Amino acid sequence: MATDSAPVSWTDPNYVAAVVGVLAVGALYFYSAWTGSGPTTDEITFVLLAVFLPTTLAYEIARRF
Repeated sequence: MATDSAPVSWTDPNYVAAVVGVLAVGALYFYSAWTGSGPTTDEITFVLLAVFLPTTLAYEIARRF
């Protein structure tokens, strides 16, 4: 049975994955804003939404069933 509590430790895989994901997205936006070439922040936002929205929706549906 799943629990809805905070991670027990900073080494919890879900916690580590969330932190790494946030840092990776931040690094991508920082790189895009810092360099003159490459994808724009609008393009990065579109790509991230195209990936994370369906993933989140599927996770929520699977969690409920």
